[in-house]
Amino acid sequence: MSLFGFTTKNSTDACREIAGECRDLQEATNRGELGAKIAILVLRHSPADIQQMKRNFSRKVEDLAPEYREQLTRKINEHLLGTFQTIRLRHQQGAFGAMKEPVTALQQSYWAMVAGQCTTGDSNPRIRFLNYLLAAFCMFVQNEPGHPVGTPFPGGDTVQLIEGVYYCPVREKAGDVDAAICPFCPALQTPAIGYLKPPVNASPHQKQEFIRNCHDFHNFNG
Repeated sequence: MSLFGFTTKNSTDACREIAGECRDLQEATNRGELGAKIAILVLRHSPADIQQMKRNFSRKVEDLAPEYREQLTRKINEHLLGTFQTIRLRHQQGAFGAMKEPVTALQQSYWAMVAGQCTTGDSNPRIRFLNYLLAAFCMFVQNEPGHPVGTPFPGGDTVQLIEGVYYCPVREKAGDVDAAICPFCPALQTPAIGYLKPPVNASPHQKQEFIRNCHDFHNFNG
C-alpha cells in the first residue's frame, strides 16, 4: 500500500495535484534542486508501488516472445527498484546539494509533457507519474539513459555504454512512440551495423570527433 494512500483519492484530485507538482518541478534551476524535488515525490511511495509498476509492465508485454519478454522484464524490474533505492540513498546522504549544473530548457519542458500524460487516461495517475519521475531522475540528475544499459530491443540490440557515451538502438524512433522520453534522453542513436564504434582508449578530442561525425553523417539526433 502506498504510504500516502494515493489510490484512495479520486482521479480528478490526483490529476490536479500532479499538474501542480509538475509546475514545481519545472521551476528547478539545477540538477541538485531537481533531484531533491524528485526525491521528495518518489519517496512518498512505498516499495509496494514499485511492485505494482512491475505487475503493470508484465501485463503490457505479455504478448511478446517468451525469451525476449523474460529478458526485458528482468532488466526493467531491476531498473525500477534500483532507481528507487538510489534515490532513497542519495536523499539520505544529502548528495543533491553539490549538483550545481543548470537544468536546460528542454529538460524543463519535459514536465509539461508529463503533466499532459498523467492527467488523461484510465490508468492510475500516481503510478504513471512515478514512472516519469524515475525516468527524469536517471536522465536529468544522473545523466543516464531513460532505459538502462543492457535493455534489449527487438532485433538483438541493447542500450550500451561505450567509452563513456551511451547509445540506444531506438533513439531516432522517438517520433513513433506517443509521449516517448526519447527526445529528453542523453543517449545517442546506436550506429548502424558495420559502423565503427568509438576508438578504445580514445582521448576526449577523439571521442568528440567520433560523436560529431556520427551526428553529421549518420543522422544522429541525440
